[in-house]
Amino acid sequence: MTVYETDVPGVGKKYEVDTADGTRLVILLHHDGRREVYLRPSDDADSEKLFSLTGKQARQVGSILEGAYFQPVDLDDVTVPLGDALIEWLDVPATSEIVGRTLRSLELRNRTGVSIIAIQRGEETVPNPDPDETIRADDILVTIGTRDEQSSLSDLVGTERFDGEESDRDGT
Repeated sequence: MTVYETDVPGVGKKYEVDTADGTRLVILLHHDGRREVYLRPSDDADSEKLFSLTGKQARQVGSILEGAYFQPVDLDDVTVPLGDALIEWLDVPATSEIVGRTLRSLELRNRTGVSIIAIQRGEETVPNPDPDETIRADDILVTIGTRDEQSSLSDLVGTERFDGEESDRDGT
């Protein structure tokens, strides 16, 4: 990763970092300790201010980003009491072929090997859903199965698994 550093006379320093999607993160560090964070689109359009932080807030966020509070692990190296099974959360997009169908009619366990252990529906949680429970758009399926089984279900549902890399979920 390349970090570009520029002195900004009378203000402080500016740091720029290219992101994986081609945008550029711009951090302006003021002499008084304030930080302003901007996002510059890949088409070199004007930067958009995302937020400001005090010095203390910036250090706390930096600690989180650095992994001081939680250090992700390589999922291939994780051993859990469930053997090869993992619990994952999958969003059901409105365009998914499973929307409007019951768990019974989908036969997900037979088709993918994954079991649905709960459905998060807004603020409501449906634990151990009945086979006649109908899947709705924007449901979050809480599932248990092996990595391969989870991948099969993800393909069927038409969404990405929340594995900590491609997600904004915190895994809690």
